Amino acid sequence: MTEADKKSRNKSRNALSMVALARRAGKIVSGEDSCHRAIRNGEALLVILASDCSDNTRKKFRDKTKFYNVPIIEHFTKDEITTHTGLQNRATIAVTDANFAAKIKDLTNVLDADSGQVI
Repeated sequence: MTEADKKSRNKSRNALSMVALARRAGKIVSGEDSCHRAIRNGEALLVILASDCSDNTRKKFRDKTKFYNVPIIEHFTKDEITTHTGLQNRATIAVTDANFAAKIKDLTNVLDADSGQVI
């Protein structure tokens, strides 16, 4: 494993840990309907969409976040989200706190810049 891979893995873990901390603080909304509602009401500041979610869910959330100008991250799998949040089989999470959203975005932007992928 190269040094860049190790840094990328650590940043990924840090981002997931930040998601877990936001959950414990009560600053996330999970599930499709709740996330749609949070996006429409302007409460969602960042949406995390599982990379292994269905094509229908991906299209709905990409369209909704684009229309309401909410950043979206599609990096983590359902299993990773489940492991770090304790929420079973969730494909969508909306972060409702500005500080948590900014930190998660920063960590994933760096991660994606290292891997050459853009969010």
